[in-house]
Amino acid sequence: MTDFPERVMRIGTRSSPMALAQTEQVAALLRKFEPDLRVEVVPVTTEADVWQGDLAALGGKGLFTKQIDTMLQRGDVDMAVHCVKDVPGDVPLPAGLIFAAYLPRDDVHDVLVVPEGSEVRSLENLRPGAAVATSAVRRKAQILRVRPDVNVIRVRGLVGTRLDKLDGRKPMDGKLDAMVLAASGLERLGFADRARQRFGVREMLPAVGAGVLGLQCRRDDHSVAALLERLNHERTMREVTAERVMLHGLRGHCNSPIAGFCVTEPDGQLSLHGMVFSRDGSKFVHAHHWGESLNDPAVLGSRVCADLLRQGARDIIEGIPH
Repeated sequence: MTDFPERVMRIGTRSSPMALAQTEQVAALLRKFEPDLRVEVVPVTTEADVWQGDLAALGGKGLFTKQIDTMLQRGDVDMAVHCVKDVPGDVPLPAGLIFAAYLPRDDVHDVLVVPEGSEVRSLENLRPGAAVATSAVRRKAQILRVRPDVNVIRVRGLVGTRLDKLDGRKPMDGKLDAMVLAASGLERLGFADRARQRFGVREMLPAVGAGVLGLQCRRDDHSVAALLERLNHERTMREVTAERVMLHGLRGHCNSPIAGFCVTEPDGQLSLHGMVFSRDGSKFVHAHHWGESLNDPAVLGSRVCADLLRQGARDIIEGIPH
């Protein structure tokens, strides 16, 4: 039994259009179990949302979640919806908080988007010196790994704003020739038709937790935890666990180009790829292991991490300013 629907479920989330759309998705799923559930969305514009510079200058991408986590700890909200890729992997979760559920993973692929009217069909088609925009050091490293002759420019902000900059509708220093974005984000906002090239996961390995929404609550709020657990997708939870154990062991900071992607093979065996890059993509290490007989996600994440460290991942990470 839970306290719902008598209680109002207050959901903390970032105030971006994409975050609000994700929160509405979660509310709709919760109402399948509690049809009369009353939901109050509590949007927060975080420091990281406002800041347009390098996130490292503010203390890292954890600022996307820190303010909401504090509200959850104080009891100002009952749960939070986080993109797992934005949750820091080098530090423990905030005291008293747990992820009670992970939703099934969305599309993890990255896509190339070009200005309206451009004839460019792929990254390969771009001219030498072309300006390619992205917000992620992980993407920058993998772009430069195959196209070291292009100029990768950091562009952050809302997806709609970034597309406006790409198309020349919003001011920017210089003209952009292309942009790399998450396919799932374009899909949620109705811009899926803008994708010109879809990168395979071997071409551009996703971020740890890519495409996954995590539902967080207080450990001692058993009613909320019980309700959220009904939404948990076991396979996604196991895959995310493997990825985040790897990330935690690497102790990467927000400027570390670390990628990790775990899948469940048709026979049920977990398979985890992990990569660590220098920022220009010129140095990288890669490891891939299967779950083997135990198929324990934490053991698998530790094995991939250990393999990367043996190959010199620590030197690469420590060689990047932060």
